Amino acid sequence: MLGLVNYSSTPHSVELRDVAQPEFGETDVLLAVQAVGVCGSDLHQYHGSQSWKVNYPVVLGHEFGGVIAKAGSRVKGFKEGDRVVSETAAVLPENSPFVKSGLYNLDPNRLGFGYGVNGAMTQYARVPERCLHKIPDGLSFEKAALTEPCCVAYNAVVNNAHIKPGDSVVVIGPGPIGLLCAAMAKLCGANPLIVVGAKADAKRLDFAKQIGATHTLGANGEDVNEYMKTVGDGYGVDVVIDCAGVSATLRSALEWVRPNGQVSKVGWGPQPCNFSLDLLVQKAVALKGSFSHNWPMWEKVLGMLGSGQLNLDPILSRVAPLTEWKSCFDGMQSGDLVKAVLKP
Repeated sequence: MLGLVNYSSTPHSVELRDVAQPEFGETDVLLAVQAVGVCGSDLHQYHGSQSWKVNYPVVLGHEFGGVIAKAGSRVKGFKEGDRVVSETAAVLPENSPFVKSGLYNLDPNRLGFGYGVNGAMTQYARVPERCLHKIPDGLSFEKAALTEPCCVAYNAVVNNAHIKPGDSVVVIGPGPIGLLCAAMAKLCGANPLIVVGAKADAKRLDFAKQIGATHTLGANGEDVNEYMKTVGDGYGVDVVIDCAGVSATLRSALEWVRPNGQVSKVGWGPQPCNFSLDLLVQKAVALKGSFSHNWPMWEKVLGMLGSGQLNLDPILSRVAPLTEWKSCFDGMQSGDLVKAVLKP
């Protein structure tokens, strides 16, 4: 069967290759993959710019759903033919205190699909039963495959930012996660909801308006710092959600947030910050990192997707066969596509 393999740390070392159908154990299922989302981390691995360890060669893809083709003998909660999505934590340390407390997403020794073990940009994937969630009736595989990035946004906005109706909220970075964070913030009652990008983000900022942003900044070279002084009473916004993939935006977040406000940091930025954190102290800002997700969030998000409460239509830009992976990668890199989904 064909799989999209990241075979080396050298940039652009990704290609379609013949890969073996995976073996699976008593507590695993063999999943016939129906849809797999393209993530920014897939793009980073494609360009060799990731800041995490990759076990080469590895099949990419960690946002996926499908149909159970075969179930292991000890699988109890699922059966062949079930429509399911999978969480990302493919391998967990057996005696981890984080696993025992339900915070398995935070264990630094976990291995995820698409970098630690083979992922889902292929026809069949081996998935532990503990990773599975049933897809609500009526929800397409293409949208169900985006449950994972929606859970990232849910964690950053709902669990770690604690937005209340009427809170002024800024989302930095209108990539897929940033747009989903904006959608979550809108559902929490953010007003105003401001999404900030750069000139290159003009198309994505238009999508931000479609999902409910009251203001978008950056596409036309606006002075964002000056604009922030005009929001509300002039002391800054209640919450900043930093979804940009650079470290420097944290400085902007600390400048824009009001005293006693909140900053939720979800965007990865391996660069050194090179600025003082005195504003964090002076303003008594609550700065919270947000990483990944766990079981309860998946159940919440799947309910939101199944009911239509969370609308992915403005986010899902293209559905394409696996053989067209490169144009999807390139389209997301350029910003022409917000989110692409591949069909193995």
